Amino acid sequence: MGPFQIANANVQVSQTSFHPGDGSLFVDDDGTGYFIYTVIGAKHAIRVEQLTRDYLGSAGATSAVLADGCEAPVLFRRNNLYYALFDLCCCFCPDGSGARVYTAMSPLGPFTELTNINRVPGSGRQTIAAQQTWVAQIPTSDGPAYLWMGDRWGSRPDGVKGHDFQFWSAPLKFSANGAILPLENLPEWQARVAIGSKRLPPHSIYVWPKKKDPNPLKIDPCTGKPLPPE
Repeated sequence: MGPFQIANANVQVSQTSFHPGDGSLFVDDDGTGYFIYTVIGAKHAIRVEQLTRDYLGSAGATSAVLADGCEAPVLFRRNNLYYALFDLCCCFCPDGSGARVYTAMSPLGPFTELTNINRVPGSGRQTIAAQQTWVAQIPTSDGPAYLWMGDRWGSRPDGVKGHDFQFWSAPLKFSANGAILPLENLPEWQARVAIGSKRLPPHSIYVWPKKKDPNPLKIDPCTGKPLPPE
């Protein structure tokens, strides 16, 4: 809830000089943190880097380059297998992008590419018109479920990217060897979420106050065109 303070205003990773960005965090079962990110200045290469115990800097250990020309990476663990998902750069593309699946026995690899779960077989089309943003793990009565999440760029008529919709998949399905089965574009799905044995007492829902952005974007960073006022 804040107020937040900057703990490290000059975070350095191994690829700092090559403009790292477009990444996501992963915390392993032992509490070790990792950052999977795009090295924008090195052909949009994907790397994983181990963080210090306080998560405020790099521990110095990095993976090899998983692939280049890619963005929107995410890292998660299921049982004893680590999954890295990402695909080609698309820069806020309405058609979305794929979701390549890489697996490893360690967060730093070596990783092996398995398949692309967001491509229609035999075509270059995406199953889901969205670009990957996260894989969420939720507890259910049948064990942990993993939901693939993607941004549906251009889905709102006002043109404001923060207003675009997201696609949340049904729980991912895995084969016996751990491979993720292709995404399904289902109109609806259900899951029995496990929320604990005790019912929490009712409380008033906090509503975040609406405030005008003091520094709104005026130019689309991808197209260079002016954005409509909010």
